[in-house]
Amino acid sequence: MRKYIAERYRHFQSGLSLDTEALARYPDVIDLSIGDTDFTTDRRILEAAFRDAAAGYTHYGDPKGDPELIDAVCRAWQEDFGQAVAPEEVLVTTSSCMGMAQVMLGLLNPGDEVLVFGPYFAVYRQQIELAGGRAVEVETREENGYRPLEEDVRAAVTERTRLMVINTPCNPTGGAYGRETLEMLARLAQEYDLLAAADEIYTRYLYDGAFIPLRTLPGMRERTVTLNSFSKNFMMTGWRVGCIIAHPELIRVFQHVNNGMTYTAPSVSQRAAIRALELREEIAAEYISRYRDRVFRAADMIAEIPFLTLVRPRGTFYLFPGIGRTGLEDGEFCDLALEKAHVLLSPGRAFGKAGNGHFRIAATAPLEKIEEAVERLGRLGPFPAEA
Repeated sequence: MRKYIAERYRHFQSGLSLDTEALARYPDVIDLSIGDTDFTTDRRILEAAFRDAAAGYTHYGDPKGDPELIDAVCRAWQEDFGQAVAPEEVLVTTSSCMGMAQVMLGLLNPGDEVLVFGPYFAVYRQQIELAGGRAVEVETREENGYRPLEEDVRAAVTERTRLMVINTPCNPTGGAYGRETLEMLARLAQEYDLLAAADEIYTRYLYDGAFIPLRTLPGMRERTVTLNSFSKNFMMTGWRVGCIIAHPELIRVFQHVNNGMTYTAPSVSQRAAIRALELREEIAAEYISRYRDRVFRAADMIAEIPFLTLVRPRGTFYLFPGIGRTGLEDGEFCDLALEKAHVLLSPGRAFGKAGNGHFRIAATAPLEKIEEAVERLGRLGPFPAEA
């Protein structure tokens, strides 16, 4: 059957997926591998969605998105970030992951290059390559807090570079770019005439300072394609609804791509998203603060494990410990963690070259389970190579 498989997929290896076989192997396994929020969507959002479904919101909607949701997105952006957004600058998508794929399909010609800052969300490379582009990894380093350096970005730009993907706060590292880094990237985007795809789905998960959207920086409104989602900020991963904010001419292109893929995001999910935006401050106060507590507690515990290193996260619900002192590859360490500690982790290599020698923890389990998991990991040592 191999001859029937498209060339682009014959050698493809999935970066991230839930290892259901591993979960079934050990009854006491603690799964910290997949970034799916463990909280059920707030009941007030569920009730609003139920009422609207009963009222008939179960059909195809406007392919650009529910007009009420688009208005709510524009209003929330103005209130939160002080920048006006027009309805024609918004497209509702079936998740931000689908949105990013549509952006790549709408912007890339064969052979175009896209800068990604590694470690990066594993799906970026696949989305870029499926659109005929080439992902160029600009490696960031643990010692710099995973912030890109200007000289490294400049060295990666070629005449084929078309855009850069900027994800802050970052999955998988938990790092976040300050104003100085964002302004540097904005300056380079303008100097080299690039667009920026800003993956900003963790806007509420910034624990140090205020979130700065890329498109609010001088000269970046028309150069930025902002991708946002209701999955993480509102505990709505299974609802599959997000949005793109960009120049109207780009939005029209992305809508054409969207029409050929999903046509419209789920109607009931869009109605739920309207209520979610109304409750955004309350949701953040009630749920996201609990993720902060988990991340900080896990970071404190990891700091006491001599064979691990860690850049303390500034955002998201991820931690990205280094394992250089163990003498193991990241895949070997994750296998050992599963077999000996019964903790399921994601190997760092799934997130690009810069992820080698690390693993990702998703703090998507109750605090006591995270504490138990880190305690189990600590008992894996000592290692012969440990410094």
